[in-house]
Amino acid sequence: MKFRNLYLIGLCSLLLTAFVLMPSGSPLAREVLKYSCSAQVYEAFENERLDAFTRSTGVEVELSVSSSYKAFFQLMKGHSDIASMARRLYRRHRDLGFVETPFCRDPLAIIVNGQCPVTKLTDAQVRDIFAGAIANWRELGGPDRSIVVILPDEETAAYRNFGLKVMYSRNMVFAIKTHHSTMVIEAVGRFPDSISFIAQGAAEHHQKDITICTVNGLAPGDQAYPYYQVFSFVTKGQPAGAARKFIDFARSPEGTKIMTKRGMVPSTRLGD
Repeated sequence: MKFRNLYLIGLCSLLLTAFVLMPSGSPLAREVLKYSCSAQVYEAFENERLDAFTRSTGVEVELSVSSSYKAFFQLMKGHSDIASMARRLYRRHRDLGFVETPFCRDPLAIIVNGQCPVTKLTDAQVRDIFAGAIANWRELGGPDRSIVVILPDEETAAYRNFGLKVMYSRNMVFAIKTHHSTMVIEAVGRFPDSISFIAQGAAEHHQKDITICTVNGLAPGDQAYPYYQVFSFVTKGQPAGAARKFIDFARSPEGTKIMTKRGMVPSTRLGD
């Protein structure tokens, strides 16, 4: 019995040593990245890029999709290794050691219901619509019907970016509000006479039910288009391990090709 116990102890020790020394590529020692992702970033292109990242590196991704604010909150609480955001990091968070890595710029598109005949707007008209100064499509050459303004929640990056970059902090009025920023796409597709805004990369996939408007004669893909958002990765401290691999892949030729295909401008072309 004594020798049997010694044999079992030795066998367990051998198995434990083998597990510890097991190569990282082994299925029992798989590398996992915990990623909290902005809903806008995910809808724009992450479903394609995440698959490509895992194929390229072998790193599996545990994904959580929410608003930029909640994605960053998960990182702060230690529930994720990296977060993506559709807004820039506040200075107070940088002072706490969080590091921001911009990876692309995506136009902020104005979208209307697919049956709406008004698809060409000016910058001033966009502001007046969302401020409530223009409330009927007839004022824009369309039918005599009320404009249905749909907004994402105030906590979303889309709402905050639009308020700063387009409205210049002018108050917005609305008929419908959605919980997540990307929910405005489905809402605009369902409600006739509706209008909203969202990342162009996300809107591109739903052009059966919505139409992306031009602003001042410019489409979101044009170089001088006036509205855009910067997408960034955020880590606690300098990115390392799987988070570093994730950022490097995003900025690699394969990663930037996916961004360019979706109409975004990679940070490598912006000089970031």
